[in-house]
Amino acid sequence: MRIGSVGRQASAGGRRRGFGGMRWWILLLFAGYAAWSWFGNAEVDPYTGEKARYGASAEEEVQLGAQAFDQVLGDAKAQGALMPPDAQVSQQVREIAQRLVERVPEVTAELAALNQQPAPTDYESFQWDVAVIQSDQANAFCLPGGKMAVYTGLLPIVENQDGMAVVMGHEIAHALLRHGSQRMAQQKLVQMGQIAAGMAVGGMDPQQQQAVMAALGAGAQYGFVLPYGRDHETQADEVGLMLAAAACYDPNEAVPLWQRMSQIGGGERPPEFASTHPDPANRMQTLQSLMPQAEAFRAKYCR
Repeated sequence: MRIGSVGRQASAGGRRRGFGGMRWWILLLFAGYAAWSWFGNAEVDPYTGEKARYGASAEEEVQLGAQAFDQVLGDAKAQGALMPPDAQVSQQVREIAQRLVERVPEVTAELAALNQQPAPTDYESFQWDVAVIQSDQANAFCLPGGKMAVYTGLLPIVENQDGMAVVMGHEIAHALLRHGSQRMAQQKLVQMGQIAAGMAVGGMDPQQQQAVMAALGAGAQYGFVLPYGRDHETQADEVGLMLAAAACYDPNEAVPLWQRMSQIGGGERPPEFASTHPDPANRMQTLQSLMPQAEAFRAKYCR
């Protein structure tokens, strides 16, 4: 009986060890696939000259952006917040958007040439449109595919057309740079990592699993997700500033604009490492360093 008991215990232990070994093989396969999907699918972003990964095609982005925009407009209409197209503020915002969009081909080609890349043509399929929504939010956005919205709470912050052009140029730049698709690729990688990590800690007790998963989640958030978002904001600042300057708006309005933006909410914000946006002081320093290039764009296109 004892021998049989020992034999059964040994057999059970062997099964546990076998499953544990299989779990690590699966983890290695996940890691290999994740590395291949991330590094193997990298393309050079013509706007920045840096490597970028995309989680959707440009055509899919246009469709997703149009669907999201319809939802935003539907909600605004239901709340009576959608400003009519003939309202003065709607006309002013639409004029700024039109001037910015008209300069997209020139700015796109010039930035790509600076990075020794062929000029992208994804924007040619964009369905440009802009709406103004009555809201206290000091915000604006440009969805993948070129659909834009400006909230009236932004008007006291931008103060003038130059400030509005800087903000809208920044938002248009997010769409041109396909940041939405890049975030999709990033989220896919993070999700794959979570699945692999969940399998790796499957043999631990629940408290250990929770602690390990929390630590891995924090590492991914602070070491990967948030820095990725800050890089996107810096890229959009640069491309958007060139776009505003080429559309004959004053790029020097960018620094005081972001100074005012930084004071929203009393100026309280998390430290840069815990934020999706660069620290305001660092952001303004970067913008100031870009002014000579922006002024050159303005001089070239606004004679």
